[in-house]
Amino acid sequence: MKKILNPKLIYSFCLIAMVAAMMTACKKYLTVNPQGQLTGAEIATDPNAAKNLVTGIYNVFYIGGFDPDIDSFQFVIMTDIASDDGDKGSSPDDYGDAKQIDNLQTPTTNGVINNVWTGYYKGIARANQALNALQNAQFDATTKNRLIAEARFLRGYFYFNMVRLFGGVPLLDKVPTAAEANDSKYQTRASADTIYKFIISDLDFAVANLPDKGATDIGRATLSAAQSLEAKVYLYLKNYQKAYDLSEAVITGGKYSLVKDYSLIWREKPVAGDGGNNNSESIFEIQAGINNDCSAGLNLYTVSQGPRAGGKFGWSDLGFGFNNPSLSLLNEYEPGDVRKNGTIIFINPLPAGTVLFDGFRIPDQDSVQNQRYSYKAYHSRTAESNCGGNTDRLPKQIRILRYADVLLINAEAAVQLGKTGDATTDLDLVRVRAGLAHVVPTLAAIWHERRMELAMEHDRFFDLVRQDAVQPGRAAAAFAADGGKTWKATDALFPIPQTQIDLSGGRLKQNPGY
Repeated sequence: MKKILNPKLIYSFCLIAMVAAMMTACKKYLTVNPQGQLTGAEIATDPNAAKNLVTGIYNVFYIGGFDPDIDSFQFVIMTDIASDDGDKGSSPDDYGDAKQIDNLQTPTTNGVINNVWTGYYKGIARANQALNALQNAQFDATTKNRLIAEARFLRGYFYFNMVRLFGGVPLLDKVPTAAEANDSKYQTRASADTIYKFIISDLDFAVANLPDKGATDIGRATLSAAQSLEAKVYLYLKNYQKAYDLSEAVITGGKYSLVKDYSLIWREKPVAGDGGNNNSESIFEIQAGINNDCSAGLNLYTVSQGPRAGGKFGWSDLGFGFNNPSLSLLNEYEPGDVRKNGTIIFINPLPAGTVLFDGFRIPDQDSVQNQRYSYKAYHSRTAESNCGGNTDRLPKQIRILRYADVLLINAEAAVQLGKTGDATTDLDLVRVRAGLAHVVPTLAAIWHERRMELAMEHDRFFDLVRQDAVQPGRAAAAFAADGGKTWKATDALFPIPQTQIDLSGGRLKQNPGY
């Protein structure tokens, strides 16, 4: 059996938050000490040292909270809370930057967008530093290309989220030399088309050089992960044949299957052999360490979304109470859809209150700040891990790509290509697991299924923007149904952070409408 990627392994990197900000100082982003600093000679001749260097890219996922962020609390704000799936939550006036985004009123000075921008460029910088070192590797070509492919897969993922959030962004395809640090090409925006071509190039290389599931350590990028991510990219580009072919390759590869019990997908430990971390459905998953001080988890991911005490209080709460499942989301569930209770923590009145899967009881509706919370973000402090009182880095593993998403990508591409039979098979698999009957696979049916299946998994905002480009007016209707919010075409992209424009000396230009 292959070992699990060690999330506590971290190496020193001189990170580039952005070239416009010049070279930043070395800084560690976990609450563990660096275990050494690799030399160029070690990386060039020792494949294990080179592998550890690439592991350092994965470690960038652990930044987050109220700091630079990739897939933690700030990213949740820009995806779930920005969409019609999640409301800001907490108390009404808590965290004004999140409130602005929830209300589609994001100014260029918003701190959340700057944190996510900075976080992603830290990830890109780590990938580029690893690639820069690996180009001189002298060990066997297969190992070298596999490590390069991992770095390029991660860089492709980082840029995919950046282009979906901001449109065209600066394209850093390498570590600039000191002489190049002020080069305008690194401080101006490449077009969205150029960024997408760059992503495709990275993922093409990853598909050609990554081993598949079972042939590499758990947690590292695989062939199926690269195919799945590239299929998703092509769906955004409306290249339905490529999206179909790549998702079909994952399906026919036979490495993945749906977890039988939907509610167990996000558990840490399997129940009766079903679900748990790195389960049969998980294609790419951010790993976390299980240790006494909980130092190897995404900062604030779980606690920021945990149920929050309010009103009469009377209990020790579980978090900050942000990202509440919206009434709009609740209203879209069909009767009998088991995903509703697998996605949403409902706060029940006395005498029963709400009892979570681990036995934790939330007293009643008068003792909480909000009435609904995300079950997918919940991580038990007793049944799963004892963190010794440190709740900021609860070791919740985040499912970035999973098999149900691939099935729905395949179904949507199949409908666009007239392959109704394939779309029916895909859609039925997802709906049967949800406890629902067969429906005709139309675009509307598949888009509905994507919302229900992937609710609170940080994809809905992007899906609405993408679907609106296929059927104009869809996003406006969705936001109107979410408390009467007004959606404009310019809301499809977030503003370029003013801080980054200032750092570039005005070379970065703002998105329209801001």
